[in-house]
Amino acid sequence: MTLLAETARRIDTLVAQAQAAGRAPSLALGIVRDGTLVHLATAGDHPRPDADLQYRLGSITKTMTATLVMRERDAGRLTLDDPLERHLPGTAVGGLTLRQLLGHASGLLREPDGPWWERTEGTDLATLVAGVTTDKVGYPAWRGYHYSNLAYGLLGGVLERITGTPWARLLTERILDPLGLRRTTYRETEPYARGYVVHPWHDTLREEPRTDTGAMAPAGQLWSTVTDLARWAAFLADPTDEVLAADTLTEMCTPVMLNDLDSWRGGHGLGLELYRDGDRVYVGHGGSMPGYVAALTVHRPSRTAVVGFANSYGLRTGHIGGLSRQLLTLVLDAEPAPVAPWRPASAPPAAELAELTGRWWWMGIEYEVRADPAGELWAGRPGEPTLRFTRTGPDRWRGRCGEEDGEVLAVLRDPAGRAVGLDIGTFVFTRTPDQEP
Repeated sequence: MTLLAETARRIDTLVAQAQAAGRAPSLALGIVRDGTLVHLATAGDHPRPDADLQYRLGSITKTMTATLVMRERDAGRLTLDDPLERHLPGTAVGGLTLRQLLGHASGLLREPDGPWWERTEGTDLATLVAGVTTDKVGYPAWRGYHYSNLAYGLLGGVLERITGTPWARLLTERILDPLGLRRTTYRETEPYARGYVVHPWHDTLREEPRTDTGAMAPAGQLWSTVTDLARWAAFLADPTDEVLAADTLTEMCTPVMLNDLDSWRGGHGLGLELYRDGDRVYVGHGGSMPGYVAALTVHRPSRTAVVGFANSYGLRTGHIGGLSRQLLTLVLDAEPAPVAPWRPASAPPAAELAELTGRWWWMGIEYEVRADPAGELWAGRPGEPTLRFTRTGPDRWRGRCGEEDGEVLAVLRDPAGRAVGLDIGTFVFTRTPDQEP
């Protein structure tokens, strides 16, 4: 799959304009469709970027840390509402829950004590834990959204205590190796782009240090490439059970907190940022470390994503993130995902399924039930079958999407055994509008 020539030209132009306006020594953005990197747009030549050049991921690292936490939850070794103290004792904020830490709803301040952790050699976990006093709480949990790097340092400590495995090794074994992310590493590995601060008055470059952030590594340590980040974006769009169950990843994309109460355009799930663009919702994360910025933006329904890196602060996270969302919208508008063709069924549904199909009525409103080849029921207003039900037992079905997600559909039968009603959470649908529910 490739992009249309005109779409690619527009993307290349926008990336070139962003590199010049942001004074980025190098800038690279990749377009991902259906699990494949289909276009790479680059600008700048310090160094000349390609898909295998490493940059720092920064806080995109948090999406992987959160995935590791959710794996432990699915394995039954923790619950999201466990207090921190249960798994990482010794802080003064042990009553905060793992869910609050994942969703930046804990009220923790942004950074740990000491010098700016992103630019200095890191401490060990014991030192980090000892430094978390009550002064590190800005306000009560759930009062509002407050982004916290410290929260993810503590979550990394939780993972190490639960598994007995250092965070970096756990990450490699559970995520990087299974997904083939060979160029995503703890420390920089050639070829990599040096990171810079661009002087505001004479455009010279100051190279930034590349540190081992120690116990804060789960918040932002990693290095990666466009190729590897594209694979991670593809996983977020369509996960593999070897790494994380699809339902769990969907749970991670459910809002925990809104970070924009004025327009409701942004929020945070369990380790993933959420961005609303018109009728679409994107998921992903931004990243920055001294001398580097990065972007990861995914539209899960279409399996389309944009990933990108620059090696200076001139494009700060918000700017490269905004650019990635602009490019994603451009691709989705210009080249919508192809519509799957309708194909006839090979055989009619089983009799017990067929008798539930057709028109049903509730409070004078007409509904339609269809059977699909997978043996599920789809229901909704005529021509709009948006509700899916999966069979769980004789005459019982469970809603799997939409407003009936989780609700039970029970088939009501008359003395002769004929299906005469569908009871969905006490709302009874009948075969004609004249029947009493």
